[in-house]
Amino acid sequence: MDSVEPIWFDRFRVEEAENRYQQHLADQHSGLVVKEGTSSILNEIARARQNIQNSLSFPGEGLQVGTSVGHAEVFARLSSLEQENKDLRKVTQDLKALVLKLESRVGSLEKGGAAPTNSPAKPVQQQEDDDDDDDDDDDDIDLFGSDDEADAAAEKLKQDRVKAYQDKKSKKPALVAKSMIVLDVKPWDDETDMSVVEKNVRSVTTDGLVWGQSKLVPLAYGIKKLQISCVVEDEKVGTDFLEEKITEFEDYVQSVDIAAFNKI
Repeated sequence: MDSVEPIWFDRFRVEEAENRYQQHLADQHSGLVVKEGTSSILNEIARARQNIQNSLSFPGEGLQVGTSVGHAEVFARLSSLEQENKDLRKVTQDLKALVLKLESRVGSLEKGGAAPTNSPAKPVQQQEDDDDDDDDDDDDIDLFGSDDEADAAAEKLKQDRVKAYQDKKSKKPALVAKSMIVLDVKPWDDETDMSVVEKNVRSVTTDGLVWGQSKLVPLAYGIKKLQISCVVEDEKVGTDFLEEKITEFEDYVQSVDIAAFNKI
C-alpha cells in the first residue's frame, strides 16, 4: 500500500476556493472591495491549503480515505495513465537519441565528402606528364612498317594453311561409285557348250571389273542361258562395254541382256 502515490481528493474544493480568492484579489485591486465574508474566504483557503499539506504529508491516510469512499476505478485509471506517461517518456528519449545519432553521422559524412575536393590536382598533373612521355614513345614507332610486316605474316600463315588443307584433301581417298550388274548370256542352241561360254565371258577383263557368281537358267527346248554377275566402277566400265566384248564371241553367244542393275 505504501508504494501507491498519494491522491488529492479535495482538489475541486481547493480550486474553487482558489478561484474565489483570486476573484477577491481582482475586485480589491480594481477598487470594488467587498468586505463581507472576507474572513470566511480566507479561512476556507487556509483550510484548503492545510488539507493539501496533510494529504502530501500522510499518503497512507489519503489512500485509506479514497478506498473507503470507493474510488478504486480512479486508482486503476491513474496507474495506467502514469504507466503510459513513463512509456511515452521512454519513447521520446529513444527518438531523441536516434535523431542525435543521425545528425552526428550526417555531419561526419559531410565532412568526409568535402575533404578530398582539394587533393586530386597533383595526380592530374602527373597523369598529363605520363601522357606526354607516351606520346614521345609513340613517335619512335613506325606504324606503317609494323602493319606491312603483320600483313605479310598473316598472308604467309593463310597460304600455309591452304596448302596443308589441299595436301590433306589429296591424300584422302575419293569415293568410288560402283554398281552390280547381272547379265543373261544366251547361246545359239542346246548343243552349245555353256562351260566354254562362261570361260569366254570371264576372259573379258579390264580395270574396274570384277566377275562374280554364275549359274545356268533353263530357257526352252533344253536350251539354258548363262546368268553371271559382276561389280564394275561406274567411271571405268559400262554396260555397253560388256555387251560389246561378250558378243564378240559370236560362235557361242547369240545375245546379251541386262537382268539387273543396282548401285552399291
